[in-house]
Amino acid sequence: MWLFRRRRERQAPRRAAEDVDLDSLLALVAETLGYTCAFAADGSSLALSAEDGTRHAVRLTGLRREAAKRAREDWPTLVSAHLAHVVATAGEPLDAAELEQIRPLLRTRVQLADDIPDLGRVVGRHLSSDLVELLTVGYGGAVRAVRPEEAGCWPLPSGEVLDLALTNARHDERLTAEEADLSGVPVWRLSGSTAGAAAHLRWLEEYLPVPDDGALVAFPSSATMIVHLVRGIGVVRAIERLRLYAQKEYDGEGDAVSPQIYWWCDGRLTLIKADLVGGDGRIRLVVAPSREFARVLADIATRGD
Repeated sequence: MWLFRRRRERQAPRRAAEDVDLDSLLALVAETLGYTCAFAADGSSLALSAEDGTRHAVRLTGLRREAAKRAREDWPTLVSAHLAHVVATAGEPLDAAELEQIRPLLRTRVQLADDIPDLGRVVGRHLSSDLVELLTVGYGGAVRAVRPEEAGCWPLPSGEVLDLALTNARHDERLTAEEADLSGVPVWRLSGSTAGAAAHLRWLEEYLPVPDDGALVAFPSSATMIVHLVRGIGVVRAIERLRLYAQKEYDGEGDAVSPQIYWWCDGRLTLIKADLVGGDGRIRLVVAPSREFARVLADIATRGD
């Protein structure tokens, strides 16, 4: 009996049905791509081999975590995209699944949520109701979004890594701050040489004397912010001028982030929903401020600033 018991102890533990099914799907997709695959004993990785001798190592820890969050009907797309990504990025000098390798290369980029085809295929968080702060990794001049399967291999949660990326962007450069006039409205133009201007919002007070009522912000490009300090009733006109300017830049051929404007206050960015409505040959601006910003406008009107 002791001998049989020892043999049972040496047997590999039974794997979860989900892991077995995912491995079968991985093998099937690999075959359609022209590869044979061999799984590591612990299921943490697999090796893809092609007839021409090409080999790719595929980490599976992050993929398994991502698959656990999704319905099974999403698995074929998830696995196909993951293996295709591994093959496509085989020439990258570093492994994005290794946090220590790419830590200095991590940055953030802000995009409209509606401009991102599938929020489930990127790593990020909402900066406002309509803007998403994406985690990116850059090799030389090439920059791409980090994938959830890569982030799933890291020892830190994605939120902490996003904060690391913001710190990297802060250390890249200090934005230049220039006073400007936008059709009679005083503004500041904060600009840099990289696509991470929005990352510096967290340190806006280091650039400008932001009042208690905060500031209006527009993003005419990924490297520039236009800021109006909220100091009185002039903010009403500033909303109109900034909104028209943001729309013009967004409709142009540049890399404007959003046609809308935002309110930065107490470390939070809030969308000021302002729609341009046409009729009778005229364009009107219909503003629907958040409850908090509406209170600020009411207080300014009461003070008579």
